[in-house]
Amino acid sequence: MQTKNKVFDDFAQLMSNALGVAQGAKVEAETALKARLDRWLADRNFVTREEFDAVRAMAEKAREENEALKARLETLEKAKG
Repeated sequence: MQTKNKVFDDFAQLMSNALGVAQGAKVEAETALKARLDRWLADRNFVTREEFDAVRAMAEKAREENEALKARLETLEKAKG
């Protein structure tokens, strides 16, 4: 946008440049924050969702097997006594 007033042109250019710098700083800050958060989470030894789901499935299977063995044991004890 070119006007006849150079001061306004210079001011508009300055504002455009400042906006570009601010947007670049925002992206850089977000990237740095995400990297820091990822590092912090990795240091806490949190499990992934996949690991959690796998362990939960194993626990459910073990619980079902335990219930089946308990029922079998009760049946055997009734038959014995």
